[in-house]
Amino acid sequence: MSSRYIQIMDTTLRDGEQTQGVSFSPAEKVSIAKALLESLRVDRIEVASAGVSEGEQEAVRNINEWAQAEGFDGKVEVLGFADHKRSVDWIVNANGKVINLLTKGSEKHCREQLGKTLDEHVEQVLNTVNYALQQGLKVNVYLEDWSNGYADSPEYVFAFMEAIKDAGIDHFMLPDTLGVMSPDEVRTALTDMCARFPDVQFDFHPHNDYGLGTANIMAAVEAGVSAIHCTVNCLGERAGNASVSEVSVVLRDKMGMELSIDESNIVRLSNMVENFSGKWVAANAPIIGDDVFTQTAGIHADGDKKGGLYESKLSPERFSRIRSYALGKMSGKASLSKNLERLGIELSEENQKKVLERIVRLGDSKQTITTEDLPFIIADVLESESYKHIRLLDCSITSRLDQSSIADIAVNIKGAEYQSSGTGNGGFDAFIDAINKLLVEYDAVLPELEDYEVRIPKGGHTNALTECVITWANERKMRKTRGVHSNQVFASILAALRMINIQLHEKS
Repeated sequence: MSSRYIQIMDTTLRDGEQTQGVSFSPAEKVSIAKALLESLRVDRIEVASAGVSEGEQEAVRNINEWAQAEGFDGKVEVLGFADHKRSVDWIVNANGKVINLLTKGSEKHCREQLGKTLDEHVEQVLNTVNYALQQGLKVNVYLEDWSNGYADSPEYVFAFMEAIKDAGIDHFMLPDTLGVMSPDEVRTALTDMCARFPDVQFDFHPHNDYGLGTANIMAAVEAGVSAIHCTVNCLGERAGNASVSEVSVVLRDKMGMELSIDESNIVRLSNMVENFSGKWVAANAPIIGDDVFTQTAGIHADGDKKGGLYESKLSPERFSRIRSYALGKMSGKASLSKNLERLGIELSEENQKKVLERIVRLGDSKQTITTEDLPFIIADVLESESYKHIRLLDCSITSRLDQSSIADIAVNIKGAEYQSSGTGNGGFDAFIDAINKLLVEYDAVLPELEDYEVRIPKGGHTNALTECVITWANERKMRKTRGVHSNQVFASILAALRMINIQLHEKS
């Protein structure tokens, strides 16, 4: 297939917000919209449905004003309805420039939901289109339920298209509204549509109910469509829409298409939407998942060390990420070597063997091992004091309902013993208050928490070991430390002590 330019229309802020439990605030909408156009460089964004609320209209107004000031005029779209003036006026009052008009793409929807004939619906649509054009709006049209309409009543679809194709509409957007199509069905239907209406600009809007969203977009592009719709993190109703990260990479790598997407910002956008939506991305999600550039098997690390044998065109550097090598029971010598290289640590062959034995043993007990754990494992195995600058001698936590917690601690820092007390909103917060009072003497302070996870092994009971993993924002570089204890507060304290040890070691 010859290369051509494919437009990406992102509908995270409209269709994506139809995800169960997701509601972006006006400020979050503006931030995401700016990032989509300015950083990710999508061609168009759909940001809202007309008539939702005053807060929604204010957000749309702010997005439009920013877009027009920054050279993105005409790239912000709002869903509207065939209600003559109501949706159009709402969009115009929000300084909008484009309406995506929702129409009925299947005879069943037209007859049973609207209670109208085709001719009545066409009249309703054209009245709204004409009014929108008079108000200076560009008009795109969704043919809702088009996939079922094409399969069940194609004569309706063709007649509807014939009636509106010369009305001044820019994009005719064909949704697989319920995500029922297969790639072969998409290819057949869109090839037919493109052949019947060669002068029309078609968009394809898939849903992911069968997990075929990305595959269906490939088929749509094969059929001749040059504009496709997707969302960040696959947000959308039910199983969501096609993922912009997967789609952009697949169209480039597997089909040779030209896109405007800046891949280096894909993960940053994913993280922003993840935080604002509260819908977390699976660790094994392609491109954006935490684990997708982590090699676990020792044989893979060995192959990479000997010539990048397990690397592919899908490199982490494309997405401003790095490849990592997991440490655990499947680790081999090369896995350890790669992590030591990352830390800048050199060990003899004999000492590497000892450390690897300890890692495998820890892996057998189901413990996860981070790169930041290595210095402590090394120090323990080699009986080195290098990373034992601080030791907890005693710690008492007192918590009462509706009162601040109190932490009394005794520590040894570089051979000197200290005591301190602190208060806070919970035991861990009280400990941080107490320890920071002592760290001042060493010109150190704990970094800000970026993330905090507490978990127990699957099937564990209330007395199970607790693992706490803390991500620290340390001078623009994320670091993770881990603590394991039967008490979750003390697990988090142990994780914090590891971070302090790292800081003290770097200052020594």
